[in-house]
Amino acid sequence: MSTFLKPIVVSGELLKQNIRIFTPQMFSFAYNSSRVSTKYFLETQTKNNLFGRLKKGLYFLKANPPSEEEIANALYRPSYLSFEYALAYHGVLPEMVYTITSATTKSTRLFEVENSNYSYRTIKKEAFTGYTLIKKSNRSFLMADLEKALVDYAYFVVLKKTPVNDRLFDLIKGKTNIDKINKYSKLYKNRLLENLLKTII
Repeated sequence: MSTFLKPIVVSGELLKQNIRIFTPQMFSFAYNSSRVSTKYFLETQTKNNLFGRLKKGLYFLKANPPSEEEIANALYRPSYLSFEYALAYHGVLPEMVYTITSATTKSTRLFEVENSNYSYRTIKKEAFTGYTLIKKSNRSFLMADLEKALVDYAYFVVLKKTPVNDRLFDLIKGKTNIDKINKYSKLYKNRLLENLLKTII
């Protein structure tokens, strides 16, 4: 059916439905096109710069590109934005963040997309919580709340996989909900983590 698909019509429909990221399966279902036709159309229009490709099997509309937060959520699932990126988003990390950091229950991964780095760090399944769906300017993404971002970050400090940021720990004092910190820290079942957090909050 790809011969009947007109790029300008497809682009307009995706814009109308506010669809920024999609898979070939989603596209095939939306336009009732075969797998072969969908593959041909997506590859052709990617070369023609109608679409961009985030990774194999994941495309975006260049006329309405996704935000880095939306890309982070879509690249590797399940995941939510956390660690340094979320701490900066919540206004407690003074340094510029150059990597979009997320928590996942899958293996640790690093992607480079559109000149940006997306890092995914593995956490325990029991600790995969403490995030909310944020809706902003017709965009939505999963982001850790301040307390969960801090606990996730501190956990990797304890594991010696992330350097200690004393300035962050100083700036965040008195700005968190202690009950939420304690609730999230218990999910990791790590005494060193609990002790570290006591010195921070």
